[in-house]
Amino acid sequence: MTGVFTMTNVKSITFRADGFRLRGILHLPEVDHPPLVIGSHGLLSTCRSPKQIALAESCNAAGIAYFRFDHRGCGDSDGVFHKVTSLKARCDDLRAAVARLQDTESIGRQIGLFGSSYGGAVSISIADALSVDALVTVAAPARSRTINAAAHHRQTGTILDERMLSFDISDRLSRVGRIFVIHGDADEVVPVSDAGEIHENAQAPKRLWIQPGGDHRMSDPDLQREFVKRATDWFKERFTFRK
Repeated sequence: MTGVFTMTNVKSITFRADGFRLRGILHLPEVDHPPLVIGSHGLLSTCRSPKQIALAESCNAAGIAYFRFDHRGCGDSDGVFHKVTSLKARCDDLRAAVARLQDTESIGRQIGLFGSSYGGAVSISIADALSVDALVTVAAPARSRTINAAAHHRQTGTILDERMLSFDISDRLSRVGRIFVIHGDADEVVPVSDAGEIHENAQAPKRLWIQPGGDHRMSDPDLQREFVKRATDWFKERFTFRK
């Protein structure tokens, strides 16, 4: 597939996970049955994350559909955050999103995942079970105990509930492949060593990009633009497009 495509159709999608009504936005390119990337946002974020919107637009230009949604307890989806948030719950949300989109006739069968921070841990957790064709993570933690709760509090004003958010996905890393791991070396919340661990233990094909001076939120506009380009390129490399 060659050429530049435009985003011609944006649809609101509603689906359910464990009884919660979740809401998201599907970005469709001008392509028949395109491959699809589904985004999982960070712990306190929503599908309105600028990174996800920019990635959706870039994927569309490459002929790839993109779905961004609010996990339960976040944004426009049902649920009270502190009562419904856990790694298992978010994995259930993402599985339900994949199932819902696979029932959409306009979407092809190839699936990619994008996960930011906590969403990266979620995506890694279920990528193997879903047999995804491509995965991109940004600032993903391998386990909750490596997260700097004090730095997280300074940046967000929110105190992490360790009992609710305790997790360790290190035993799942060797089952993950086709992954592009991105992390800033100035991340104060999740140590950059987690990225090295994820990349080292993942199966090939895999790629690692350590962003010089990059913080947890990827607040540098230049790094955001480079992230969008590199992530889109990774998805393009991993997907097989119809001629």
